[in-house]
Amino acid sequence: QVRLVESGGGTVQAGGSLRLSCKASTNLFRIYTVNWYRQAPGAQREFLGTISPDRNTDYADSVNGRFIITRDDSKAMAYLQLNSLKPEDTGVYYCFVQPGSFWGQGTQVTVSS
Repeated sequence: QVRLVESGGGTVQAGGSLRLSCKASTNLFRIYTVNWYRQAPGAQREFLGTISPDRNTDYADSVNGRFIITRDDSKAMAYLQLNSLKPEDTGVYYCFVQPGSFWGQGTQVTVSS
């Protein structure tokens, strides 16, 4: 079992930035692929991007060029840098790791216009 805790959410104006963090309770964080998702009110959970153990990244078209995923295996942390935020980026942001398929509890991001 891996426990994931997201943090860093908040309210920001359109055009602003936030950095979300995902802390994992494992000494083997380096073997996990980390994915970020978000869920807007009334919508399904949406894939945003992923980072592999060897730091290859891939992003959804909707955030490519604005969001950046990084990781620090020594701290068992992953990060999601949110730039050029838009009101439609509002939602709860989750990290999800594989293998094992573990989810965090999410952190709320609200972008005001």
